[in-house]
Amino acid sequence: MDKKWNRPSLQKIIHHLRITYEVFWNLFLIFIVVGICLFSFAFGVGAGYFASLVKDEKPLPYKEMKRDIYNYEETTHIYFANNQYLGHFRSDLERDEVKLDEVSPHLVHAVIATEDEHFYEHKGVVPKAIIRALYQEATNSAMRSGGSTLTQQLVKNQILTNEVSFERKAKEVLLALRLEKFFSKEEILEAYLNVVPFGRNASGRNIAGIQAAAKGIFGVNAKDLTLPQAAFLAGLPQSPFRYTPFTSDGEVKDDLSPALNRMKTVLTRMKKAGYISDKEYKEALQYDITKDFISSSPSPIEKYPWLTFEIERRAKNIFIDLLAKKDGYEKKDLLSNQNLYNEYVKKAEKQLRQNGYTIYTTIDKDIYERMQAVVEKYPYFGSDITVRKRDEKTGQFISVREPVEVGAMLIENKTGKIISFVGGRDYKRQQLNHATQAYRSNGSTMKPLLVYAPAMEMGVVQPGSVVPDIDLEIRTSKDVYRPKNADGKTHGLTSIRYALQRSYNIPAIRTYMRIIDQRPVSYLEKMGFTSLTQEDATIPSLALGALTKGVTVEENVNAYATFANGGTFIDAYLIEKIVDKNGNIVYEHKSQPVDVFSPQTAYLTIDMMRDVIRNGTASYLKGKLKFSADWAGKTGTGQDTKDAWFVATNPNVTFGIWMGYDTPKPLENRYKGLTYGQRNLLLWAQLMNAAYDVRPELIAPKERFNMPGGIVRRSYCAISGLLPSDLCVKHGLVKNDLYNAKFVPRKVDSYLLSSTFVEINGKRYIALPSTPKEFTKEGVMIDETLLEEWGIQHLNDFSKLIPQREQWGQVFVAKKLEENGKKPDPLSLKLKGNTLSWNQHDEQDVIGYRLYRADFDGAPFRVIASIQAGQSLSFTDSSLNGIYYVTAVDIGGLESNPSNIVRKTQQSSTIPLPEPVEPQKEPKQQQNPEQQESEQQ
Repeated sequence: MDKKWNRPSLQKIIHHLRITYEVFWNLFLIFIVVGICLFSFAFGVGAGYFASLVKDEKPLPYKEMKRDIYNYEETTHIYFANNQYLGHFRSDLERDEVKLDEVSPHLVHAVIATEDEHFYEHKGVVPKAIIRALYQEATNSAMRSGGSTLTQQLVKNQILTNEVSFERKAKEVLLALRLEKFFSKEEILEAYLNVVPFGRNASGRNIAGIQAAAKGIFGVNAKDLTLPQAAFLAGLPQSPFRYTPFTSDGEVKDDLSPALNRMKTVLTRMKKAGYISDKEYKEALQYDITKDFISSSPSPIEKYPWLTFEIERRAKNIFIDLLAKKDGYEKKDLLSNQNLYNEYVKKAEKQLRQNGYTIYTTIDKDIYERMQAVVEKYPYFGSDITVRKRDEKTGQFISVREPVEVGAMLIENKTGKIISFVGGRDYKRQQLNHATQAYRSNGSTMKPLLVYAPAMEMGVVQPGSVVPDIDLEIRTSKDVYRPKNADGKTHGLTSIRYALQRSYNIPAIRTYMRIIDQRPVSYLEKMGFTSLTQEDATIPSLALGALTKGVTVEENVNAYATFANGGTFIDAYLIEKIVDKNGNIVYEHKSQPVDVFSPQTAYLTIDMMRDVIRNGTASYLKGKLKFSADWAGKTGTGQDTKDAWFVATNPNVTFGIWMGYDTPKPLENRYKGLTYGQRNLLLWAQLMNAAYDVRPELIAPKERFNMPGGIVRRSYCAISGLLPSDLCVKHGLVKNDLYNAKFVPRKVDSYLLSSTFVEINGKRYIALPSTPKEFTKEGVMIDETLLEEWGIQHLNDFSKLIPQREQWGQVFVAKKLEENGKKPDPLSLKLKGNTLSWNQHDEQDVIGYRLYRADFDGAPFRVIASIQAGQSLSFTDSSLNGIYYVTAVDIGGLESNPSNIVRKTQQSSTIPLPEPVEPQKEPKQQQNPEQQESEQQ
């Protein structure tokens, strides 16, 4: 053994081993050097390539990076009055910002364990991820990795695009490193949680951000998420629409296994990372997460379609003005440049969709909901009609059923707040908001606004002023305008108050024509009418609401609130304020009152409109309201009954309603026993009752309209509206009314005259001094010159000036009957049985007839009857006996020669004519013919 392993042999082995070691060591060093060289070369190439990809990328400053990572689309929220939540704006993506300290720790741990376990350790990137990306690019691998850290994902979502390329990856790495330099881990995590998509919520709408996900899937805030809920949500971002539990229709998916398996993966990683215990892990695995899913809930658009779209429309207009003003443009600049206007429309829409504003409105939730419910159940709208319309898709005309539509608006007077409105009956059928966007003729509701209040303001009329309601013709540039009253009749001399109470059209037109040259439409402009045209200011029918375009319910109701506000117009509004996500007020409504009428004119108009409800065209309201208040209002009907209106105001609120077809057609005169006016008034009352149930103190104020100073009560003569004369008092034609003290009547009436007249066929003529008294009557006459005050030059039937009311029985308007200057021609007298008769004289100035009798031949003739023209031209007596003839008498007192003689005896019935006998002038000649005959017998 010792010989075999002698010393020389051992040394030789050691020597060989040393040589082998040195060879391997040198080879190792060579490999190391080569490896380093190759790595350095590869690194250099990669670094160079990396540098070439980002060489044009300018370093983003802190402010710009901050703007970008927080520049995510956030949902705008809407509130009713009193901070009652309404819902959110419609958008393609729902997102609500939330602070990190308002997020459940379970969710934070779940996201980190699942998406980026080394989040708190790295500087924005993980080196192995960079090497993996280099390898994938170099080998042109079909598999491309996304951002592996939360920081990189945030950069990709907020600063870069979703493009899969190494160039984008290189920029992502660079920006992630820079982002980590400027922002804390908490800021990065908070931003990530607010931008990451989570699929769909229970209503099928797309959601992003943890708050929207928590609310939309489980119905809780992000801070209240339980461990199973947090694990479920944390698993969604990897593949949001694969793992989301809901379909686009808001239904729970049939197969939830992908989402549930992903939830288990999240819980496993949380346990591995030490965030949860084994017990928590097992309990969460066994938890049935599906029972926490909330049911689908309607969006604000689905529940409150007209309201939501109206808020959106007004908010957009607000932002158009704000953004344009910020850029130095005025509203007129936008209106004159369509392209510029469209540009700011897009900017405004983007602001509202993305910046998470909070919009506070004036709408009372409970009143609004109750009003919609009343309209839904109302059974008296009327029948549907069938109209022909062009189909937008096919271009063909088709038959379409149209129901009676409705629009209503409730406004608080002193503030202009829109408390509630009714946009229509069925939004799915018709999207037009009939309260704010439908333009229609406002019928007689125009009369107080355009005619009577402006005329009183100008001092042209007052409530006691008298106007002739008689046929009227107005020549226009196109034709002759002949307005008619709704009942087709005229009513003679009437006061402005009574004309408004009964809604007579002709007095309104006559009054309007007296002020039209002073441009009364300027009052409408002050009260917010936006659709007036130049032609509107010139047409007489504007006094009856015949607008070229029309007016909205909102504008009409808003204008009526002017009277309640003492003549001051306060523009109605629906948006109280808009606040950005940082709590800054970007818009707040500020009223800009406009003085339109004096307090005296406003009150007088209110007082006249009280009568409309008490005894006028709105008297049907009596008993329909469950409460009492000091209401003043006006009904209105569009031409051919195509529109039905009623607007009324009390010291607190003004409420108006319109009914009609979208395609203007006449409303049914009667439906289920009610006229169209009654149906409209009944719905108005039911809507007010519904509002009263919610806020009685607002709808039914205890106080009445306060009469301002400068209002006095004065008596006037109903003939002219002037101070009563003794004759006016004697005949009971004195009335009294309220006046603006500046415009009280100061002249005594001189148009009522005591006079005698003759009446022929119902027409009255002034008696002449020579007219025989037996044919005249005593009465009071209206002087024709009264008509000159109203520009009436020709009136064929003066009796139309006399109202058909008892106190007017002794009043007449008479014309002069021209006499022809000669005696009337003789008549022919006939006898049949016991009746004497003759024909009506053909001369126009004959006012009556005298019948003469003599007892026997040679006896004197005496007048036994004086019969007025137009009465029965006969005389009958059962004991008729004697000799008779008849004469005709004209207005000048001239009498015709006697007619033929008629004898009532056993002999011949006719004898030669005697010499005429002059009628006696003694008072006994005026005896009744029956008395004379009795005496002769």
